[in-house]
Amino acid sequence: MARERGYLSMELLRFTTAGSVDDGKSTLIGRLLYDSKAIFADQLEALRHASEKRGEDRINLALLTDGLRAEREQGITIDVAYRYFATPKRKFIIADTPGHIQYTRNMVTGASTANAAIILVDARNGVIEQTIRHAFIASLLQIPHVIVAINKMDLVNFNEDIFEEIRDNFSAEAAKMDIQDIHFVPISALHGDNVVKRSQNTDWYGGPTLMYLLENLHIGSDYNHIDARFPVQYIIRPNNDNFHDYRGYSGRMASGIFKPGDSVKILPSGFTTIIKSIDNFNERLEMAFAPQSVTITLDDDIDISRGDMIVRENNVPKIDQDIDMMICWLNEKPMQLGGKYTVKHTSHEVRCITKEITYKINITNLSRDVDDKNIMLNDIARIKIRTTKPLFFDPYRKNRITGSLILIDEATNETVCAGMIV
Repeated sequence: MARERGYLSMELLRFTTAGSVDDGKSTLIGRLLYDSKAIFADQLEALRHASEKRGEDRINLALLTDGLRAEREQGITIDVAYRYFATPKRKFIIADTPGHIQYTRNMVTGASTANAAIILVDARNGVIEQTIRHAFIASLLQIPHVIVAINKMDLVNFNEDIFEEIRDNFSAEAAKMDIQDIHFVPISALHGDNVVKRSQNTDWYGGPTLMYLLENLHIGSDYNHIDARFPVQYIIRPNNDNFHDYRGYSGRMASGIFKPGDSVKILPSGFTTIIKSIDNFNERLEMAFAPQSVTITLDDDIDISRGDMIVRENNVPKIDQDIDMMICWLNEKPMQLGGKYTVKHTSHEVRCITKEITYKINITNLSRDVDDKNIMLNDIARIKIRTTKPLFFDPYRKNRITGSLILIDEATNETVCAGMIV
């Protein structure tokens, strides 16, 4: 039981892979899983059988994530594939995302919750347009850590000069973006060099392996522990003899820290009160911090419902109906200027109208196009909306939870847009 509890409390790292077509993303993930002993015997046998059917002389590790028939036939990644594995140090959730321009929305979906992004670069091709595009999306989504895995080093004879040239070129491009923490690793995903085990072919490289980096990246400070935000998801009223007067407000800490005795304000009402207790499913807690899911009880009986937010009395988010944000359009139906959509922001749901398209990002050279007002599938743009009721939000740069939202088509109920509040 103690061992199981320790396993459940292990730190979780979410990371995404990005790179151009054939850079080896799926192979790299397969190699990570294979070398870290995270593949079951029956999975390995199925991989061996599938590889033999394709006439390949070795196990094709890319087939582990490329699960769709079209992916296997074309040898590309189309949809986002999620894989879970764990080492003695940390648990991981991997999002294997496509490299094609037309699947930009899939990369945004897979990267939206990531702590880290692995951007693969083919050592033969160096930094290309798609590399810059993926770095830009990582910057746009404020992914805290970026690992540039320079792959296929075996095809350039593990040349140190090529590695350094790619590192310098990428660093020059990244300097124009908002990327905080960058690491460079020379690897061969096909043969396993510097993926889990150190390679003897790169004696000139003194840095860590890719797995060591993933296990030891400091992600504790990735969450905003300053601005306390608690969107209320559900009101708990057991109405039984043991908890006759219990009234708790459950949800997930978006950011910050709360303790019993803290003075808090309820939005949108503006009423203030004191936190009486903080509970989880089986115990009373001395504090709550992101990203814990907890139930908070208050000293005063205030009318609170789903979509309200509990914040510190002297540290409140911005409250406004006019929202300025960067978006990635996720739907085949283009955005309608003046169109009406449903907004989902934390646990809050309101309606909105699209007011203005400020500019669209030219995805080929990352320039701003102020004349093109057609927002189509996979487009990235800056727009303004007006909501029917005020939202309680922080800039996305400051808080990825309270600074993000999605738009939903009211007719089809499809998610059409991912937004990052400026």
